[in-house]
Amino acid sequence: MNIINRYIHLFALFAICSLWLSCQPSATKNQTASFDHLPDMQSGKLDTATFAAGCFWCVEAQFKTLEGVQQVISGYTGGKTNNPTYAQVSTGATGYAEAINVIYDPKKIKFDTLLEAFFIAHDPTQLNRQGNDVGTQYRSAIFVHDKQQLSKVNYYLQKLKEEHLYESPIVTEIVPYTIFYEAEDYHQDYYANNQDDRYCQYVIKPKLEKFKHIFTSTAKD
Repeated sequence: MNIINRYIHLFALFAICSLWLSCQPSATKNQTASFDHLPDMQSGKLDTATFAAGCFWCVEAQFKTLEGVQQVISGYTGGKTNNPTYAQVSTGATGYAEAINVIYDPKKIKFDTLLEAFFIAHDPTQLNRQGNDVGTQYRSAIFVHDKQQLSKVNYYLQKLKEEHLYESPIVTEIVPYTIFYEAEDYHQDYYANNQDDRYCQYVIKPKLEKFKHIFTSTAKD
């Protein structure tokens, strides 16, 4: 399936599934023991979604364009070392992934739409890499905050596999959200502050322009 048809199919699939899920009762029991500690639902006016999809500079820039997203924070999660630094994470030995915390208004954008954006923002079939960025720190992962997020992620992943949208298996990890360390200050808003940088020009900019074109209807002014 070529990439254009995949995006069209992906949009249609998420639209149908989102409509179906909105009519279903919330899951009351999780089948995976490691997720038992998750709360039933996030509370408050704003919610959080956490994704790893390669270099956080790229993903941060993409998600910041979506209407309803209040803030995107680049950081590290999924590892064991306390207070990891970029230099440590970059070795690939800490277990941490470069990730983003997406703070969003659920009245303006659904978690379903953020999931759709996640799968469009990167290639979920690449194991421990995105393009020329190689290492476990660049793995594809979703860190779920509550049981509702987990239920939706599992449902969409199953549907994506059934529809055979990708020629290779999806390798995205689904793990409970635990602790998120904010990356150093210079990583925050990296693309906005370093647009003349070669990586920004030749890697981030093309990905961002494609992403904005796909999400025209939900992009910020």
